[in-house]
Amino acid sequence: MVHKSWGSPPPLPSAPPTRTDATFTRLEARAAAREAQAREREAARQAKRQADAELAASDPHRAAAQRCRGSGRKDIVREQRDTSGYAMILNPDRVRALAQRGASPAGIAAAFDVPVDDIAAILAQGD
Repeated sequence: MVHKSWGSPPPLPSAPPTRTDATFTRLEARAAAREAQAREREAARQAKRQADAELAASDPHRAAAQRCRGSGRKDIVREQRDTSGYAMILNPDRVRALAQRGASPAGIAAAFDVPVDDIAAILAQGD
């Protein structure tokens, strides 16, 4: 704090008040412009969300393909397939190859959903 014996600061000229008014007006205009831009960006975001929601409702595969994604394959809509009607082909060469790699007859039988005796018979034929 300055001692009062040093005197008071000289009075400011009359020009600064008009300059401050101009600065204040400019700041208010910039703030209003920023608010308007923010409203426009938010409106654009809302419109994009609405369009994405409509696309997802109409075609989930196309919506998934257009979705912004990171690493990995996320563009395919995963569906659980019903494999109950699929027929498993029991190839004797394949069974023997699995056995040579160390798979047990019980494990092979469980994988192909056949009795262990059938696998044992296939392995016995190959010997």
